[in-house]
Amino acid sequence: MPLTVFRLRLNEDFKEPYLEQALRMNEIVTSIPGYISHKRFTADDGERVTIVEFEDDASQIAWANHPEHLEARRLGRELYFTEYDISVCEVIRRYKKP
Repeated sequence: MPLTVFRLRLNEDFKEPYLEQALRMNEIVTSIPGYISHKRFTADDGERVTIVEFEDDASQIAWANHPEHLEARRLGRELYFTEYDISVCEVIRRYKKP
């Protein structure tokens, strides 16, 4: 199961357009077959973290290559983010209590 950890710091000059785009990305990602979940967190120092789970690599790749997501990524790099770090990981073990 792939797990994406997306860390970023937002360029405050572009906060509103970023938040609008994030709403659209929520709509799209939840429609991707194989999508499991995503959660967002904001740290006290302003760093934002999103964790996204998919059932398999094909699902994660479909999300990564969705045309609107590609455009959002470009805007993120060029405008929205002062810094970012994306890690796509494979879950080795998982322990969970329902």
